[in-house]
Amino acid sequence: MMNPDPSPSALRRALDGVYRATGAMAVACLVMIGVFTLAQVTARLLNTIVPSADDFAGFCMAGAVFLGMTYTLRIGGHVRMLGVLQKLAPPVRRYAELLCALVAALLVAVLLYYTGDMIIMTWKIGERTLGLVPIPKWIPMMTMFIGLLILLIALLDESLRILGGAQPVYAALEETEGVSTADAS
Repeated sequence: MMNPDPSPSALRRALDGVYRATGAMAVACLVMIGVFTLAQVTARLLNTIVPSADDFAGFCMAGAVFLGMTYTLRIGGHVRMLGVLQKLAPPVRRYAELLCALVAALLVAVLLYYTGDMIIMTWKIGERTLGLVPIPKWIPMMTMFIGLLILLIALLDESLRILGGAQPVYAALEETEGVSTADAS
């Protein structure tokens, strides 16, 4: 991932490292889905099962989605209205980007709050998964919480960049990679 800041601070390097780490964890979750699927197929050919393989693959899918959101944001992979944004004058585009980042941060903060509340509740009542291998339900739910927390930090990070007069990282990457309006439509 390209860093548009020529001399990044320790905080900037740490945040970028966290963002890359969540991307790597999302990839690990995708690999584990493949491993669980392959194990289950092989077990069926041998007339046996891998207990709760489908449950664990589902947990990994949730992990891949929520842990991968921040990295996807940072590389400009989320769906955006480039055709509209590129037609705006630079100051107006900056305010539009800021508004989008702040609204997204607000929505993610609300989702994070309710996810945390749900995790606490499942922990308090001792809720477990229903598969053949019952595990405390709060454990797989933590990937959702961690993914949302890091996404919230990234959205606030982007908002601060925009407020400071810099482009969002994903917009800077679009320019350096030559993304045009024609490519976006």
